[in-house]
Amino acid sequence: QFHGNVDADIRYDISLDPARESNLFRLLMGLQLAMGTKPSPRLPKWWPKRLEMIGQVVAKVYCSMVIFTSLHLGVLFTKTTLDVLPTGELQAITDALTMTIIYFFTGYGTIYWCLRSRRLLAYMEHMNREYRHHSLAGVTFVSSHAAFRMSRNFTVVWIMSCLLGVISWGVSPLMLGIRMLPLQCWYPFDALGPITYTAVYATQLFGQILVGMTFGFGGSLFVTLSLLLLGQFDVLYCSLKNLDAHAKLLAGESVLQEELLLRDSNRELNQYVVLQEHPTDLLRLSAGRKCPDHGNAFHNALVECVRLHRFILHCSQELENLFSPYCLVKSLQITFQLCLLVFVGVSGTREVLRIVNQLQYLGLTIFELLMFTYCGELLSRHSIRSGDAFWRGSWWKHAHFIRQDILIFLVNSRRAVHVTAGKFYVMDVNRLRSVITQAFSFLTLLQKLA
Repeated sequence: QFHGNVDADIRYDISLDPARESNLFRLLMGLQLAMGTKPSPRLPKWWPKRLEMIGQVVAKVYCSMVIFTSLHLGVLFTKTTLDVLPTGELQAITDALTMTIIYFFTGYGTIYWCLRSRRLLAYMEHMNREYRHHSLAGVTFVSSHAAFRMSRNFTVVWIMSCLLGVISWGVSPLMLGIRMLPLQCWYPFDALGPITYTAVYATQLFGQILVGMTFGFGGSLFVTLSLLLLGQFDVLYCSLKNLDAHAKLLAGESVLQEELLLRDSNRELNQYVVLQEHPTDLLRLSAGRKCPDHGNAFHNALVECVRLHRFILHCSQELENLFSPYCLVKSLQITFQLCLLVFVGVSGTREVLRIVNQLQYLGLTIFELLMFTYCGELLSRHSIRSGDAFWRGSWWKHAHFIRQDILIFLVNSRRAVHVTAGKFYVMDVNRLRSVITQAFSFLTLLQKLA
């Protein structure tokens, strides 16, 4: 029904409607495995049966090593912070405290996604199985492949940016040709000794890579899910707009490309957030099985839209359940980290490499906060526009078939989607403003103490 009583894999246009993607999260799943947050991965089919137990043990050992690396560096920086507190040197204190926050959050993020790995996998599989890759067959259509492509490109760019920022810090001693460690923290032994130096340096560099991957994974996963859900909302809204044209197609009536939906008066701006509307190649649908009952076809199409809306709301609720605890800790981490990074940048030394590294961390931190809040704002605003999309179509021609159904649907469509931080705050632009305000309030306090 959703594809016009034709093959579900039919393409409305050869070039503008790509084939359905079987896995929307292939890149994120690989990243999740690389960063050690899949303690029980599904082994590939070519993996020998007799070595399955070894594979599971290796995955659990790697996850444990990743968690230990992050937490032990957090503990070492905690000891460093306690050691420099009596000296009263605010720059040294804020440096150590910043790295303490970063590494403890890295450990928290790794543990959190390890514990949620099964639920996250089930969520991804559900979206892969149930998502609609294009709208109902009609005069116009939108393809959700654009949302997938946008999310994939963003993931690549964001992960590379995070890794570039942390690795440049980690390899700075090698670039300068100095025998020193990238992270200045306390050790119970001589970390610069001839035997220990290589092992400690490798551990710190691995820890820096874990920081970039953990920070990059959380942000890219949230943005990917948000873009895919926004794309599904766009598919829903285009389907609602094309209900009458869809019923005409199924009833065998002629639908002219020039009528109704392609007029400039019905192509207003900002109908869709991430997708673009295209005219359908109606000749490709002309061979489909016809439904002679026009009213029944319209009602069935509306039922398909209701099912899609329920699917979107279910996925949005699961997004909230997955990210609510994470966003709460993330908000606190960004608040303190933003304050400390700005303070160090203003009051610290003027070494060129240090300034560059601080600016990288500061830029990534601010952009990460913007990602969570802006995507949350888009979901909240775009999720309540079903009524606007419905009024664009010729629904009144079939009002006697769908009187009660449409009233129930429009009432339910007013339920806005929200992503919260621990059920305390909604992740929107107001949260962005409040976090920045709190960070600079702490900064003012630190400057007075200095």
